[in-house]
Amino acid sequence: MFYRKLFKMRKATCFCRNYSSRNILRLKEREMFHDIFPDNAANSVTDLLNAKPQTVYGGFDPTSDSLHVGNLLVLVNLLHWQRGGHQVIALVGGATAKIGDPSGRKTERDALHTNTIDDNIAGLYKNIETIFNNHEKFLWKSQEPLKPVKIVNNDEWYSQITAVDLISKVGRHLRMGTLLSRHSVHSRLKSSQGMSFTEFSYQLFQAYDWLHLFKNHNCLFQVGGNDQMGNIMSGHELISKACDTPVFGLTVPLITSEMGDKFGKSAGNAVWLSPDKTSPFSLYQFWMRQPDSEVAKLLKLFTFQSVGSISDIMRRHQQEPELRIPQTTLAEQVTLLVHGSEGLDKAQKASEALYKGNVEVLGQMNVSDLGQLFAGATILDVLPEAGQTVLDLSMKVGCFSTQRKRCNTDYFRGRVLH
Repeated sequence: MFYRKLFKMRKATCFCRNYSSRNILRLKEREMFHDIFPDNAANSVTDLLNAKPQTVYGGFDPTSDSLHVGNLLVLVNLLHWQRGGHQVIALVGGATAKIGDPSGRKTERDALHTNTIDDNIAGLYKNIETIFNNHEKFLWKSQEPLKPVKIVNNDEWYSQITAVDLISKVGRHLRMGTLLSRHSVHSRLKSSQGMSFTEFSYQLFQAYDWLHLFKNHNCLFQVGGNDQMGNIMSGHELISKACDTPVFGLTVPLITSEMGDKFGKSAGNAVWLSPDKTSPFSLYQFWMRQPDSEVAKLLKLFTFQSVGSISDIMRRHQQEPELRIPQTTLAEQVTLLVHGSEGLDKAQKASEALYKGNVEVLGQMNVSDLGQLFAGATILDVLPEAGQTVLDLSMKVGCFSTQRKRCNTDYFRGRVLH
């Protein structure tokens, strides 16, 4: 009765409902924007967005071989731009990974070997391509085609410019007083470790990235986490002075835990987007564990349900909180976006096995999936004998010290291994 009731409630939710608008500032109703720069630019931005499709970019440095949920909100924001008919560029910082972004950090990043950066670039390309493909395949139901995302590597243009040219032609447009006043710089200069010139120069490189994309793709917009506002402001200053053209930066809120900790790999509690680092089951359960106090906000940020639909979900949740409809909707949609239908199916089967007592589901899972499901547990390779039951095998490998401590004896005794 419980699961039938849950199915009926879930059926009323439009799983793949379209939500798109050319005027991206409408995403404010989803609390998706933390800041817009310049501060008084809202009317100008609205006019540009409504006039014709624009180009926007978001950047990701390959400091690891996978993106994490801290990056996911920027990708979802870029998907909203794509749904609105705009051209999206995802920039992978093959060059800037060698510099190291000081934003939000108390210490300097360790230098990465070139081969490591190359491997990381491949991982990020795969993350981005997978998410955009899953979105179009599973979550975009309009007949109108989406403009394909362009993925670029900034090492392509930095390999074509000398250090002297970069400093003399680009650096002259940026003022030292302004660069020193950035929070990412100011806070580090006051620390005991200070800041290296390499890190300090990061603003120049990210500013030039935007200038390059502006000149080659007419990119007027940049999106990033709110810790990127200083870098965005430097890019705005550079383009305004070098090209005398207004451009605009938008930041999304940083994703934090219930305790206010940042969900990023530097914080040591990252939830990764690559299935090899965080399984679909673990990603699914990450969203299922979100508290009632946060789930409405997360539905607005990470799904494409309309705001009205989310309000309906939350009203039903108040009536029957035991069904956990908001958390289930959130977990399903994000897992579908990140891992596709196959990953979602694996996550749901694993959840059935562990949390709903459906042991038979384990028999449908392969060795790799079982290993991820029971990560941290001891895994033994045992050759089963003819006529051996699951109970016999469990006792042989030491799952239980005695048969009295075993689980569901009657079920296991009758199950012969094949």
